[in-house]
Amino acid sequence: MAKQPIVLVALVLLLVHVRARDDNGLGASFIFGDSLVDAGNNNYLQTLSKANIPPNGIDFRASGGNPTGRFTNGRTIGDIVGEELGQPNYAVPFLSPNSTGKAILSGVNYASGGGGILNATGRIFVNRLSLDIQVDYFNITRKQLDSLLGPSQAKDYLMKKSIFSITIGSNDFLNNYLLPVLSIGARASQTPDAFIDDMINHLRNQLTRLYQLDARKFVLGNVGPIGCIPYQKTINQLSSDQCVDLANQLARQYNSRLQDLLTELNENLPGATFVHANVYDLVMELITNYDNYGFTTATTACCGNGGQFAGIVPCGPVSSLCSDRSTHVFWDPYHPSEAANLILAKQLVDGDTRYISPMNLRQLRDL
Repeated sequence: MAKQPIVLVALVLLLVHVRARDDNGLGASFIFGDSLVDAGNNNYLQTLSKANIPPNGIDFRASGGNPTGRFTNGRTIGDIVGEELGQPNYAVPFLSPNSTGKAILSGVNYASGGGGILNATGRIFVNRLSLDIQVDYFNITRKQLDSLLGPSQAKDYLMKKSIFSITIGSNDFLNNYLLPVLSIGARASQTPDAFIDDMINHLRNQLTRLYQLDARKFVLGNVGPIGCIPYQKTINQLSSDQCVDLANQLARQYNSRLQDLLTELNENLPGATFVHANVYDLVMELITNYDNYGFTTATTACCGNGGQFAGIVPCGPVSSLCSDRSTHVFWDPYHPSEAANLILAKQLVDGDTRYISPMNLRQLRDL
């Protein structure tokens, strides 16, 4: 008989531990962006930008190595950040049939391959979700949260227990301003300054809309060194240690303006915290010193075809595939491998102000 109270005490302690872990963990992750963080929304669109074919997802344990629509061999940065911060489940893609009821309490992913800040971005893919549409979709989720939790608790959950991450902007250059077929008119009439002005003004409006819908903890990734991806190196016939200057220059120009915008929003939107993720320098560090991180190449895509760096044809069933995915910084002509995503995500979660400022994501969660 004496055993019963001991079992009871153990059970109570276990429940207390679970409750404490729940309170410390991240409640929800709301993810906006492009193919770097798309978790399967494009599977439900008639689009040319899809990753629901093998060998994409070959290392994604949750699906048993089957493709899910993630544009990498395993987890995206968004997936890994959520895990590191104690989010109970991956944020569910908004367009998937199971993005209803309690599933949305771990967060929702609105990201879309080919999507950009500007609505015209990614037209070449036919369909994609621009940031405008992604925020419209969050508005739907916002109402669902009121129904699930009640208005007061929903507001509290969003303001205190949720992180809003936005990873977008690369396509506005790669599949808009720099795309010869579509953008010759835009480039003739718009200087880089004017184009970037448009991007920043659009982004300001969307972030303010999210704030008005009770988002308070934000992280924004800047645009990475897009002139160094295998696709750009291949089509411009560069050597392995060269990058396309114009593409990187545009990224740096936008990134400088983004930093100013986040400072402005931190000052003007009471109670909000906007964290700046310096993806450009983080990825450049990986590309420059890849061998220090256990990679053998930062130029050749693991999965792809065409040209010197397998950088022209996207990853698919007939692509050449490297034997060891963990040794490549790039999974395909555009996107990092899971091994690279892991390094990037851990810097964002626990890194210092070189890469994530004014605080890292663990500190943002605990605010």
